[in-house]
Amino acid sequence: MKLKALVVEDEANSREILRNYLAKYCPDIILTAEASSIQEGLILIKENDPDLVFLDVEMPFGNGFDLLDQVPERTFETVFVTAYDHYAKDALNNQAAYYLTKPIAIEELIKAVAHVKEIREKENALHDKVLPTSLSQVQGKLTLPQLDGFIVLNTDEILYCKADDNYTEIYLADKKHLVSKTLRYFEQALEAYPFARIHKSYVVNVNEIVRYHRGKGGSVVLSNGKEIQVAASRKKDLLSYFQ
Repeated sequence: MKLKALVVEDEANSREILRNYLAKYCPDIILTAEASSIQEGLILIKENDPDLVFLDVEMPFGNGFDLLDQVPERTFETVFVTAYDHYAKDALNNQAAYYLTKPIAIEELIKAVAHVKEIREKENALHDKVLPTSLSQVQGKLTLPQLDGFIVLNTDEILYCKADDNYTEIYLADKKHLVSKTLRYFEQALEAYPFARIHKSYVVNVNEIVRYHRGKGGSVVLSNGKEIQVAASRKKDLLSYFQ
């Protein structure tokens, strides 16, 4: 599978190095265009519809995050390239697929491309299709503590769990329960069952996913019509459920 890529980088020398590395070590990359500014990058993204954008963080008249803010419905993956490692958290929060520091290590560049390629291949196979999960329903019980005792749920009744500070909302088809436990607690309690952490705020029942939409980080639609965004860092693991 070939990936169409753009480079948005204000330094000509850095663009040349990345261009040469991609040509020599990443044969699956088709570099369609290069931009030296945010404004030029936005134009080229609209014109080229890339699969992947290599994006510098610090540029004149703004930064890479400003560019992403102007493309709210992104269909491309982002690999940040910067000389400063303190942007890693912001990059993750902006749904980056990978984070490279300058000078670019060839091994890390190859890993970044392979990571994005795997995501795109799985997305292409699943794009806007009804998903036949490869997992069978697993019968189990989950106890939810209450002030006057606890209630017992079948795990297959749970559609998804949503974080609410130090509480968790447990959603069933026709009701929800608020429990004074963190989402991390339920992620661990449900790890033996077909549940996936797809976002910092959501754990979903994989058997209830009926559709996947490609996007900034992608999103899933559950059997009740609820659509939930997928964090870029969680996308690869989620798509692995559907082979």
